[in-house]
Amino acid sequence: MAIKNKVYFLCFLFFALSFVTIAQNTQKKQPLTQVLTTLQHQYNIQFNYAEASLKGVLIIPPSETLTLNQALSYLELNTKFSFKNLDGTFILVSIKNTAFNLQQLSPVVVSQYIVKGINKLNNGSYKIDFSQLDILPGLIEPDVLQAVQAFPGVQSINETVSNINIRGGTHDQNLILWDGIKMYQSGHFFGLISMFNPQITQQVNVLKNGTNTTLTDGVSGTIAMETSTKINDTLKGSLGVNFIDANGFADVPLSEKSSLQIAARKSISDFTETPTYSNFFERISQNTEVESNANDIVNSDQEFDFYDMSLRWLYEISDKDQLQVNFLTANNELRFNENSLIDNVETSRQSSLSQNSIAGALHYSRVWNDTWQTTFEAYETDYKLKAINANILDAQRFQQENIVSETSLKFLANYKLNDHLQILNGYHFVETEITNLDDVDSPRFKSLISEVVRTHGLFSQLYYTSLNKKTSLSFGLRHNYIDKFKKHILEPRLSITYQFLSNFAVEFLGEFKHQNTSQVINFQNDFLGIEKRRWQLSNNEDIPVIKSKQVSLGLSFNKKGWLISLDSFYKYVSGITTQSQGFQNQYEFVKTSGSYDTFGVDFILRKQIKEFTTWLSYSYLNSDYTFDALQEKMFPNNFDITHTVSFGANYTLRDLKLSTGLNWHSGRPTTQPIVGNEIVDDAINFETTNSRMLKDYLRVDVSAVYNIKLFKNTKADLGVSIWNLFNTNNEINKFYRISDDSVSETSQNSLGITPNAVFRVHF
Repeated sequence: MAIKNKVYFLCFLFFALSFVTIAQNTQKKQPLTQVLTTLQHQYNIQFNYAEASLKGVLIIPPSETLTLNQALSYLELNTKFSFKNLDGTFILVSIKNTAFNLQQLSPVVVSQYIVKGINKLNNGSYKIDFSQLDILPGLIEPDVLQAVQAFPGVQSINETVSNINIRGGTHDQNLILWDGIKMYQSGHFFGLISMFNPQITQQVNVLKNGTNTTLTDGVSGTIAMETSTKINDTLKGSLGVNFIDANGFADVPLSEKSSLQIAARKSISDFTETPTYSNFFERISQNTEVESNANDIVNSDQEFDFYDMSLRWLYEISDKDQLQVNFLTANNELRFNENSLIDNVETSRQSSLSQNSIAGALHYSRVWNDTWQTTFEAYETDYKLKAINANILDAQRFQQENIVSETSLKFLANYKLNDHLQILNGYHFVETEITNLDDVDSPRFKSLISEVVRTHGLFSQLYYTSLNKKTSLSFGLRHNYIDKFKKHILEPRLSITYQFLSNFAVEFLGEFKHQNTSQVINFQNDFLGIEKRRWQLSNNEDIPVIKSKQVSLGLSFNKKGWLISLDSFYKYVSGITTQSQGFQNQYEFVKTSGSYDTFGVDFILRKQIKEFTTWLSYSYLNSDYTFDALQEKMFPNNFDITHTVSFGANYTLRDLKLSTGLNWHSGRPTTQPIVGNEIVDDAINFETTNSRMLKDYLRVDVSAVYNIKLFKNTKADLGVSIWNLFNTNNEINKFYRISDDSVSETSQNSLGITPNAVFRVHF
């Protein structure tokens, strides 16, 4: 009897399940994006995903009787996506990793770290995904290097993307990569906007510490940009124009296994001068020879132009082989005429400044089996800064050039021991050549110095993830050999993240790094005073190899839209030179080497309520130089901004996105003459170095973007922004010179109120 009852029960269960299956199959499929929107309201949660990846995906909605975890399991089972519940409120949606990947995939620890599209990973880095990124205050388009300044501890002391300071470091101490290519130029308009087109740059990773061993250089931090590694099967692109440039982007499928991405921008100054252009030009030219010249000389016909073009070609040779080719070129050009009346004859000569980069790379990757993968990477990057300064009164022409040419070869082999342990080994060769030219035609003088440094690197990195996914560890060692100096440098790197009590995470990061290149200022009027920094190589004597040691400890809490994160850090950098620090006081022409040490904290508080997000960040920094050869052996760092506060808010109302933000920081250190005894022995008699501070910096920015649906597969963005809404007069630099037997003070100010607008069509 018992057996018969079991048979009846099994038959009943079979028919019941069949009925449920038939009922589900008869239900109408819906777009996955629509299903996720329904679930957001049902469970009071927020899904974080890239709309482009979900486009065209249809699914039968899960039953309303399911719990949240059951609904997520149903979605994972019936789609190619994974759904990670981060804190009970945010659900991260990503494509399932169906193939073994060389690059260790670092899971997200904190989603929407500041706004949507900005996440913190379990290796201590921060990732910005531009396909998901909300607008940031003052930006209507995602400027890559402006966006990274949203993180605590990352800022620009003079409001430019060519002078980004990470925890007290100079800009040349940042490793800036575009698809693995080291870039020696970072900005257009000599630093006011990024050189990297955001339409083709899909994401950027910011690492302040704990860098893996595959990377070298960047003793202060790393900013690594990447294009998409997905082959698109449909043509898509965009065309846009703003108050600075016109630009376009296209993603063209060449076949089922190949696609080409291309992006280009050009300034619109040839056609019109907008208020934004005028403000930018005034900002870069203030207190330079472009703005004002000798009393008998009048400058005229100032022209500025820039352009860039980026390309990425992806080809899947087979299921196991992939080839990627990258190319980038960018150029800035400034020209003006110097006019004067000489012997009652009007005379005019042209001065000019050009800055350009050209780079190309090849990446070849092969998956041999489920446990082995190898990658070969090669790039060539070239940078040139050239100035021709026409001295019309003395009939003299002064030409300056700074040229960097770098070749890199890298081989990586990754072995997957199991699902929790991987080991990466590799070899890296870098050859860097830097040439500096100073050429005067009358009286004849020419100095041409070209130097080359070659570095060989062997590295190994271990990745470990615990069974419960709560603990992540990355430990590696890099051995560098600089053949010119017969120098061996060992660099350990460490990253540990541990998640506990469901909503807490603690991380410990540490690294040793070095670099052979730095930017120096010989004279403040070099290269017309616009971009006066030139690259130079270490010689292991008066220009040492720069080395850094860094450690940090962080704790974060993330639950129901709340994020509280605190990081403490210590960094020591040796081998810096006075020329690389931009002194404009008694040490301006002194050449010696030294070090600096930095300690501080980075803090952020963020709250999200449905479509509203607000955040408050604070950074404390204490950084001091040590130069044994100077009269004052220890004094504050030129980039020691003690207190920095940022407050912002984002709100999305259907197709309208609004953002506003406030940025405040204490003034940068400065050195003033002693009042009443300003000049001694025909030189300025300065107070104790960096004993004074400039006035506090304050800026409020706003931005708004409205999305318009034009046709079935075509939409448009209409955006406006205002940088420095209240036109605050911010002093970013101050220096002193002797003029007519007295000391004159010169101040440099930040951008005033600067509007911008954009119209972009996506197809």
